[in-house]
Amino acid sequence: MGHKINPIGFRIAAGRNWNSQWFSEKKLYSKNLLEDLNIRKYLLAKLRLAGITGVEIDRLINKTKVIISVSRPGVVIGHGGAGLEEIKKALIPMVSINQPEKNLQIEVLEVKSPELSALLVGTRIASDIERRLPFRRVAKKTMERVMMAGAKGIRIILSGRIGGSEIARRERFVQGKIPLGTIRADIDFASTPALTKSGYVGIRVWIYK
Repeated sequence: MGHKINPIGFRIAAGRNWNSQWFSEKKLYSKNLLEDLNIRKYLLAKLRLAGITGVEIDRLINKTKVIISVSRPGVVIGHGGAGLEEIKKALIPMVSINQPEKNLQIEVLEVKSPELSALLVGTRIASDIERRLPFRRVAKKTMERVMMAGAKGIRIILSGRIGGSEIARRERFVQGKIPLGTIRADIDFASTPALTKSGYVGIRVWIYK
């Protein structure tokens, strides 16, 4: 049943780590979790053009560290660090720590192989579908780029009113192998929606590195 669960959660502690790392009292757990969700929601929307691939949040005693992985770090940092300061000002109201101006740290990491990030690949597919490009051509070219980048396999599933069809359907594209049942296999997964005139199209991407 490996294909029915999230491949990333299935591999936690077996080559993968948690995206949020902290301990909390029971009464503060829900508040901290909501803060993490709000931070990720803001960053994923704000840095979409920067090629964001992940957000890691580490909470220490009176200190919070946000690590942002992007394919274009210059877009995030901005001229003289102005972009980073803008992001920090937006995140300060979202965290509940003492002296957030001092104790909120933001680190930007560059992704060396953006074509191997399922989130970035899914976001690009969503952008192409929203621009009404032929979905089969988009999927084929995407798989070619990912395989040329060194991936061992890729699977793309599109669900919804694809291509403006009146009846929702599902299209599946596969190249290479995707061993979902192998826990130690390095598989990245992402799910991204594309909003078209006909409605939403769900995009799921698996990449075996």
